Amino acid sequence: MRVVLGVSGGIAAYKAALLLRLLTEAGHEVTVVPTAAALRFVGEPTWAALSGRPVATDVWSSVHEVPHVRLGQEADLVAVAPATADLLARAATGQADDLLTNTLLTARCPVLMAPAMHTEMWTHPATQANVSLLRERGVHVLDPAAGRLTGADTGPGRLPEPEAIFAAALECVAGHGVASPGVAASGALPPDGPPADLTGRHVLVSAGGTREPLDPVRFLGNRSSGKQGYALAAVAAARGARVTLVSANASLPVPPGVDVVEIETALELQDAVREALPGVDVIVMAAAVADFRPRAYQDNKIKKTHGPGQEDAAPSVELVRNPDILAGLVADRGTGRTPLIVGFAAETGDDSGDVLTHARAKLERKGCDLLVANEVGRDVTFGKDDSLVHLLRPGQDEARTVGPASKTVIAAAVWDEVVQLWTAVPGVGAGQ
Repeated sequence: MRVVLGVSGGIAAYKAALLLRLLTEAGHEVTVVPTAAALRFVGEPTWAALSGRPVATDVWSSVHEVPHVRLGQEADLVAVAPATADLLARAATGQADDLLTNTLLTARCPVLMAPAMHTEMWTHPATQANVSLLRERGVHVLDPAAGRLTGADTGPGRLPEPEAIFAAALECVAGHGVASPGVAASGALPPDGPPADLTGRHVLVSAGGTREPLDPVRFLGNRSSGKQGYALAAVAAARGARVTLVSANASLPVPPGVDVVEIETALELQDAVREALPGVDVIVMAAAVADFRPRAYQDNKIKKTHGPGQEDAAPSVELVRNPDILAGLVADRGTGRTPLIVGFAAETGDDSGDVLTHARAKLERKGCDLLVANEVGRDVTFGKDDSLVHLLRPGQDEARTVGPASKTVIAAAVWDEVVQLWTAVPGVGAGQ
């Protein structure tokens, strides 16, 4: 697929570099068209290095190729991220004062815009009118995410995460019959796992990290950001699935087309998964679940002691084990193979074995159909955009290693493995 990635002049331009990598790693041919203001945030060498292609910066370069017309005519998708208030206004009024706006005028393919700006600019009637006009014309304009903006500001206006924009881009082209890697434009599905191969399936994904409250201000938790689970949900939706995402304390934008259930604790996660379970074809337990919780919750903040001789005193917290949700799902399923169950294991090597040794033991103990072993550490995987995983199936000696790669690439590999299980193993996913 030929993609024009437009970048306008906002501080969020650096996130477009991550979107560019997602697109190129997925096999798409990307030409970056930054505005002059965008180049003040991220320079031309960065775009050229990440895309592997020359960067189109103005209408006066390579004039013999007529870039202001050719780029839009040949593109299968034009995506603009970030789309500033100024860019939205110029696009809505049909201006053509730089290469990007010329490309938008000549494009007859799907156009996707991901706005990013301060809250006051996003909510201003002029911006809202421009967005409405663009949407009426068939442009896909995402709603910005809410969160921390430049400086101390917080509110709607934050650029959606690159994974969410990537998933929305796949949805745009899928709706217009444009071929993605592995998908024929005619709709014929090749055997190697096309993005439409989850159509008609209902998938349940858990994401984030559970928190077990000690008192009104403290909790036991973990370092999980939820990025991998959200990427799994976004890719599944882009590949046609109905997606339910059970999210534990993840401050991430909701991927397009995904239903989200917000929870906090391990017990709430267990209840939410069981409630959403009827009719589900596959469960992917990517959430990092706390193994223990305090036996007793304190209604008031636990105070430090300050009396003489008590300077080093600290309260004791008695812990109890949380339920093993993954093992419980396998046990409840019994001897059947529906739904298919995918587990995640955050592992580090130690004196008793390496990551794969511990992962194989966990796979045997849990009894799931597929285990994704994450190599983790203080500066590895948690909160990062890249991960290294090993995919293990019962009865197979060899693990499939993926990465280091983006969370989206890993998500695609997991869904590829799920599709193979559905087609290769009798009884898996049947009857749904």
